[in-house]
Amino acid sequence: MSACTRTYICQCKISYKGQPGLPDTTIHEYDIKDSKENAKTLCEGNSGNYNNNGISSVEDCKLF
Repeated sequence: MSACTRTYICQCKISYKGQPGLPDTTIHEYDIKDSKENAKTLCEGNSGNYNNNGISSVEDCKLF
């Protein structure tokens, strides 16, 4: 038996801090066509905390 696939929306909220003049929090959305479990794993796998040259960014992704 195969899992049902459908199109889900992955929404990633990206925020920055550490330097003046950084962009406001941004939200990116994209479609994932897969089973719900796989889509959730793919989407939430993009979440993370990153640091580069004193700039800290947080990417928080959720499946809808």
